[in-house]
Amino acid sequence: MNILIVGSGGREHAIARSVKNSPLTKRLVVAPGNPGIANLAECKKIEVDDIQGICKLAKNIKADLVIIGPEIPLVKGLKNKLNEIGIKAFGPTAEAAMIEGSKTFSRNFCKKYKIPQPRFNYFSDLNLAYSEIDKLNGFCVVKADGLASGKGVFVCDNKQEAKLACKEMLNEKKFGASGLKILIEERITGKEASVFVVSDGKDFKIIGTAQDHKRAFDNDDGPNTGGMGAISPAPSLDDSTFKKIITDIIQPTINGMALEKKKYEGILYAGVMITKDGPKLIEFNCRFGDPEAQVILPLLETDIVEIMIKSISNNLKDIDINFGTKKAITVVLASKGYPGEFKKDIILPDIPSYKDSNNLIIYHSGTKLNKNDELVTNGGRVLCITSISNTVSNCRENAYNFIKKLNCPKLFYRTDIGKL
Repeated sequence: MNILIVGSGGREHAIARSVKNSPLTKRLVVAPGNPGIANLAECKKIEVDDIQGICKLAKNIKADLVIIGPEIPLVKGLKNKLNEIGIKAFGPTAEAAMIEGSKTFSRNFCKKYKIPQPRFNYFSDLNLAYSEIDKLNGFCVVKADGLASGKGVFVCDNKQEAKLACKEMLNEKKFGASGLKILIEERITGKEASVFVVSDGKDFKIIGTAQDHKRAFDNDDGPNTGGMGAISPAPSLDDSTFKKIITDIIQPTINGMALEKKKYEGILYAGVMITKDGPKLIEFNCRFGDPEAQVILPLLETDIVEIMIKSISNNLKDIDINFGTKKAITVVLASKGYPGEFKKDIILPDIPSYKDSNNLIIYHSGTKLNKNDELVTNGGRVLCITSISNTVSNCRENAYNFIKKLNCPKLFYRTDIGKL
């Protein structure tokens, strides 16, 4: 098969590695890709939001399958456009991707289908938002309604923090149109877990679980990020809690989306808080997480391309998905200053000299080659170091030993990923 992957980050690097290992893959193209992905596939410089350009590329390479990695092209309707020109694409339609594209839609959907979640209200008026914050005494979560690259969520301890978040989004337009409507939610506490399923619109199968670390610094301190590391399987999930998430959150979502005429195909990612009252939905995402993909996909023993084909052909019931018994963690190396302002074009060590193995993988998240063909930083999150082993402690030891050996003093990372 000729396969096109859309995206340029660590998640797409992980997808590309799994797809490359499939016997079904004949030609692999990634747009736009990155220097790490270029070791596995042909990279074409077409941005993820260039819907017309990606459709043209898919036609030119006679793509049998297009795998859409990030949320932006999904929400913009790339799958819809590809379907119109007769090309199969893995991922939800624009209508179904609203489950991530609008937090207001997602919360109202959950309310309608009785999916457990925090109490919430949404606002576009700053003074009304301030009144809600006063009612909650500032102990709340403030969210941009639209897409904000994982940075549009503010977990607030007091009125000052919450009101500043509202002001930045509603008045100062920090996230542009994505923040012109905001949600203010009850702040719930407990242990977090992420559950990933693949759906064909009717049936679904578990494809992995993980726990990610959103805060920038150790001990869950600092601002929210796109994710500073992850562990798989999710350590906080026991059998009874997992079953409850499936019956109370996943199943009614797949059924409800079908009833809403928004049949959900592709990856559904449910971020869940396990509270004293049971699991509650924090958020839905319409694709693999980043960095969760970097720990879930290396543990997957079933051919990822075969899984995707079964999803597209509405035939998931006929495949068994196996994960094995190993554990994985990934540690993100980020540019100093992230998730705020940071410098780009910092020269990185000679990473190509370090070869991936079955136990340790270097994923590129934000890298590029400069005019001298030197590998340099090109984003907030730069590299993900994934370690696979029989125990979490071995994973931690291997990952952090490698990071020390890599020696990137101009990048920072958390030292507590996978610490149980």
